[in-house]
Amino acid sequence: MSDVFMNTYQRLPVTFAKGEGAWLTDVNGKRYLDFAAGIAVNCLGHAYPPLVKAISEQAGKLNHTCNYYMSDVSAAFAEKLVAACSGAGMKNVFLANSGAEANEGACKIVRKYSLAKYGTGRHTIVTLRDSFHGRTITTLAATGQDSFHKDFGPYTEGFVYVPAEDIDALDRALNPATTAGFMLEAVQGESGIKPLSAEYLAAAARLCAERDILLVFDEIQTGVGRTGTFLACEGYGIKPDIVTLAKGLSGGIPVGAVLAGEKAADVLQLGDHGSTFGGNAVAAAAGLVVLDTVAQPAFLREIARKGEMLSTAIAAWKHPNITAIRGKGLMIGVDIDSEARPVIEAAIGRAKSGGDPGLLVISAGKKTLRMLPPYIISDQEIAQGLEILRSVL
Repeated sequence: MSDVFMNTYQRLPVTFAKGEGAWLTDVNGKRYLDFAAGIAVNCLGHAYPPLVKAISEQAGKLNHTCNYYMSDVSAAFAEKLVAACSGAGMKNVFLANSGAEANEGACKIVRKYSLAKYGTGRHTIVTLRDSFHGRTITTLAATGQDSFHKDFGPYTEGFVYVPAEDIDALDRALNPATTAGFMLEAVQGESGIKPLSAEYLAAAARLCAERDILLVFDEIQTGVGRTGTFLACEGYGIKPDIVTLAKGLSGGIPVGAVLAGEKAADVLQLGDHGSTFGGNAVAAAAGLVVLDTVAQPAFLREIARKGEMLSTAIAAWKHPNITAIRGKGLMIGVDIDSEARPVIEAAIGRAKSGGDPGLLVISAGKKTLRMLPPYIISDQEIAQGLEILRSVL
């Protein structure tokens, strides 16, 4: 079976057949506790009954129309999503299919805003070193990691990278004569779960506002409750001009979203952007369930509590192979003093048919274990997963 796929993934030695809650079962009947959630996608776990019901019912009514028309469910989803993000100043939304597409849309808004207001020559978008914004040609150009900048050039021009937490470097890069936008992740995910400081983010927001440079929060991984607030920017008290979402937004169904605040809300006009599958009815139905569940203060407090519980428990081990613990909410990185891959494989290898379960964790960089459990995971399951990890370490 694997021979038919292009050789793009270094897959781990397991093939899954089904899931329930925070658990997955492979084709041999072995069970695994899921601390990865499909890279922050399955935020409500597997086979979450209200999600299954909504997807099934919507598929039985209407699964797709093109965007020449409106569907009732996509309209309801868009309205509820904008309302959930209104605390961050968001006014409207464009629905897409993925995080990379959402970030592409954000780049288009940034550049058109600047062109319309200031004319040509002011189109540079600043991003951070160690950032990750997607796999398309443009979002690879936006990604501030040299390891991604090979083989597929030339890339879209007009991106400049600065080191995180260096306010002086950011000040120099945000040249109002040439710069249109600044895109960042509040917690850099792919490079090691690196939260940015409140001081840095506040300075970035101030500089962008003073110079009329659009501030874009890439919340593909941090959004939809992952850090303990619905949007990570809310946890820092910042209202960006643009927010991008994907991953957990529909609980496992492909979706992406670009939300715009007051400055950017009217930039895109007829014919400026489009998507065949954006606003898909099944994805919208799933998204409504996610919003109804996650965008509630009590539920978000539970995410923050569980994340603190997880981090505190690992720190209490004082394990000699653990060198650092970072994160916010249920987005946690654990640095170890050796490569992460053997640990990940060993955690999977713990699974026995009809016996001990395995554990699914993933990496973020070579020496960081990344934990992104589903929000519905129980305290007991967190403790069980941590015991597996400790035994492997």
